[in-house]
Amino acid sequence: MSGTGPVPEIDTSVSHVARIWNYWLGGKDNYPVDREVGDRILGMLPDVARLARASRLFLNRVVWHLAAEAGVRQFVDIGTGLPTVDNTHEVAQRAAPDAKIVYVDNDPLVLAHAQALLTSTPEGATAYIDADLRDPDRIIAKAAETVDLDRPVAFTLMGILEFVTDDEQAYAVVRRLLDAVPSGSYLAMYDGTNVVHGEASDRIVDVWNASGNAGLVLRTPEGIRRFFDGLELLDPGVVPVNEWRPEVTVGTEPEPVDAYGGVGRKP
Repeated sequence: MSGTGPVPEIDTSVSHVARIWNYWLGGKDNYPVDREVGDRILGMLPDVARLARASRLFLNRVVWHLAAEAGVRQFVDIGTGLPTVDNTHEVAQRAAPDAKIVYVDNDPLVLAHAQALLTSTPEGATAYIDADLRDPDRIIAKAAETVDLDRPVAFTLMGILEFVTDDEQAYAVVRRLLDAVPSGSYLAMYDGTNVVHGEASDRIVDVWNASGNAGLVLRTPEGIRRFFDGLELLDPGVVPVNEWRPEVTVGTEPEPVDAYGGVGRKP
């Protein structure tokens, strides 16, 4: 396991992405300012809480598939967020005890809680990198201390690329990450859209961006699909996250959510 170093001071006067998400998922690692912004957004569109849960389950299904069925043993989870139930290492090592997982985030509160993410099976390993997604070279260099970049790696970027608001920069970051790993590696990601709720989703982005959080941008499904250019896109392609290989349901199919994602394999 890798340590984390000094923990930066946490500003509780300004809402933060990871803490609001934690609040929507029913966690306790948040502050009044986070709950205030979270409630404002829920008041505008209650479906956001369902999106938060659906996106978490998407991560779980993706990691299980990659570890249990695709044989992946190395994961780099960028934009980790706060620890919750069934974190990436728990799902991956349940399927493959020898799996290695590197978490990447640059939120002081996530860093403060990182020790909870640094548990591991004896056969596997976990590590935490304090780094920004916009610095893929640092991520690659530090990840190489835990994972073997000559063997396949799965990058998971769940709801994080939307905070890189310049499209070309976002696509370049993904290309740089994938250039560093061999054939048989994977990209799994999702981003927010306004396909389902239209103007309501756009208004939420305005509130979010005005609240002191890192600015975000919504992308079209076609824009999200561009992240997988040059990759072999797994079925069912880029779809609402709750429609990506869902668990068997009885009765009415779930309504789609405003987050589209997919999984691609580097040929």
